[in-house]
Amino acid sequence: MTIRTRFAPSPTGNVHIGNIRAAIYNWLFSRHAGGEFLLRIEDTDQERSTPAAVRTVLESLEWLGLDCDGEPLYQSTQRAHHLEVADRLLAQGAAYKEDKGGTGKGECVIFKMPGTDISFRDAVKGGLTKKAEDLKDFVIVRSDGSPVFHLGNVVDDITMGITHVIRGDDHVENTFKHLALYAAIGAPPPVFAHLPMIVNAQGKPYSKRDGAAYVGEFREKGFLPEALFNSLALLGWSPGDDREVMTREEMVAAFTLERVRSSPSQLDMTKLLWMNGQHLKRRGLDEIAAGCRAAMQRQGLWREDIDPAYFRAVIACMGERIRLFSDLGEQAAFFFTEEYPYDEKSVKKRLRKEGALDLLREELATLEAVEPFTAAATDAALHALAARTGRSMGDLVHPVRVAVSGTGVGPGLFDMLEVLGKERVLARIRRTLAMPVG
Repeated sequence: MTIRTRFAPSPTGNVHIGNIRAAIYNWLFSRHAGGEFLLRIEDTDQERSTPAAVRTVLESLEWLGLDCDGEPLYQSTQRAHHLEVADRLLAQGAAYKEDKGGTGKGECVIFKMPGTDISFRDAVKGGLTKKAEDLKDFVIVRSDGSPVFHLGNVVDDITMGITHVIRGDDHVENTFKHLALYAAIGAPPPVFAHLPMIVNAQGKPYSKRDGAAYVGEFREKGFLPEALFNSLALLGWSPGDDREVMTREEMVAAFTLERVRSSPSQLDMTKLLWMNGQHLKRRGLDEIAAGCRAAMQRQGLWREDIDPAYFRAVIACMGERIRLFSDLGEQAAFFFTEEYPYDEKSVKKRLRKEGALDLLREELATLEAVEPFTAAATDAALHALAARTGRSMGDLVHPVRVAVSGTGVGPGLFDMLEVLGKERVLARIRRTLAMPVG
């Protein structure tokens, strides 16, 4: 048997990360089994399912590398088949017509539940049962003749030969209805696997109110597709060992539904940024430089006179502090301009305390004598000054850092001094000493 999974989005706008996480799991499962991953566009809502919305779905899948087998099936093309199945159900007594609610707008087609308990084994949640008295008849064709989601979903999965339906656990209630439909139609049901919700820090479903919630937003913020893919895959699944940063191939090899948790998973933006930084490192300096340059151009910080070698040295100096391409312009603008701002809290803490400026003058004199002006040489010079004066290295490092960058945080000081160069470092310290910071 060929394993077939599907992603069946309704193209009504942006693609939520919860939906794309389901797509990732379907893709991983089918690729692990050597099967097929299919796409169905559930576009029956003609007002909202615009060409632009369909493009958004297709672009999200392409960006994340979720390649599909064959052409997409557009649900709107299957309407005649859906209605044919509804007529068969009517003919065999598994459905009936009724002016539901007495509206006088016409008759709906209503599916007749079998009147028995329904049970199934979920590949993630285990055994699930719903009592007969809790299973009510439901509409499968509206009074205007349009098929309802339940009918279209089941009929299309049968048409596509879907063997495994992997979707969010908000569909569990629907599955009991769908199993009854499969039985009435006379088709074997697929294996169902319901995924845990993605939640926020309060344990509620993650939404736009919690920050970026759609694939396009993460792309616009500069997240790498492989980092978002990796992070979302780990929201509810683990490979069974300590691995976190994984390639797509490694995830395909390790993925099983048995290792999908049934409890909700919290999206942690700090962890996602860390993951992006880890994947960014794998890109290599040339790709990072190109991405940072593009981000600085968007931020209005790029200048054509920036030396490429200097730019690469700055990126190397920042190292793992760059987690998004935009971080360079946001955290390290002082490398590219003499008009950098001074952080007031850092000035107050490092330069306004008693004796700080006198110590900075000693450091200036010490650094003036350093030649060549390398990270090792400046490090050794300030260590020697600390030994002579009985000061800690912290006392010496922080005032210099604030003087040359305007902030109390950043990359390693001595590497930063080497990249900036002796002339600029000394000029910045002298300018700081001349400012009314005391």
